[in-house]
Amino acid sequence: MTTSPLAPAAPATSAGFDIRRIGGRIGAEIHGLDLAGGLTPDTVTALNGALLEHKALVFRDQNLDDDGQLRFASLFGELTNAHPTVPAVDGRPQILPVDGDEGIRANHWHTDVTFVRTPPKASTLRALVVPPYGGNTLIANAAAAYRDLPEPLRELADRLWAVHTNAYDYAEPKNEKAAEHRRQFVSRRYRTAHPVVRVHPESGERGLFIGGFAQSLIGFGPAESRVLLGLLQSYVTRPENLVRISWNAGDLVLFDNRITQHYAPDDYGDLPRLLHRVTVAGDAPTAVDGAHSYVVEGDEAAHYTPVAA
Repeated sequence: MTTSPLAPAAPATSAGFDIRRIGGRIGAEIHGLDLAGGLTPDTVTALNGALLEHKALVFRDQNLDDDGQLRFASLFGELTNAHPTVPAVDGRPQILPVDGDEGIRANHWHTDVTFVRTPPKASTLRALVVPPYGGNTLIANAAAAYRDLPEPLRELADRLWAVHTNAYDYAEPKNEKAAEHRRQFVSRRYRTAHPVVRVHPESGERGLFIGGFAQSLIGFGPAESRVLLGLLQSYVTRPENLVRISWNAGDLVLFDNRITQHYAPDDYGDLPRLLHRVTVAGDAPTAVDGAHSYVVEGDEAAHYTPVAA
């Protein structure tokens, strides 16, 4: 497996693929693999290593169907269901439709499903319909953000815990479809305490584990929480910590949900945009001192993720 910063991809290596970096701190395109054709255990191990290093992997022109996306995602672990509250694709309980036409526009920085105790390990997004302009996805490296913190702020962050929830004061929905999606999203209330600094279970890296579902800091009032979370979040979204994915229909992106955030700018008007999301089950985040996340309100979401069960 080789890494090349240059534009053309080099020939595939003995690991079966080549890596082309697309961002200075995050992101790589994978070349030389046909995801529909089946991957060897050695190739999966090498891909997992690339995921740990680059945080987000882009596979162009794969043109998988739903079954192919499910098979690929399952190579990295047991799958979750689509979402704790939002309906899945009909007949496909593990696939979440991300449909801009239905008001599902994730134009806020977040890590997937952090309002439950065991958020996904990894997420796959597959582009079915993309607009002719806009509709990109931004992905941020939360480990680089942590390293950017001044030492006194890092030391404070290491001790902080945040409460993540799916039920808070959202912006007014733009239409009835968006309003119905919001009602579904908050139909079961979850509040979970996670460490602000999460120790990655495989790499040991520390990353800022916050994002849009982190609404308050334990031990701080609402005003102080907003200021401190906003300050920490500003390091996550620094331009040098981001990669922008410009979609083509048939592309698939795999990203490490334990140490990234993502954002889909709402910049494509009324044009259609449809992605399918499949997520890999994860564990309970671990703090610097070894403590684990815990439920504040709600349940273990066992109907959603097998790890929680």
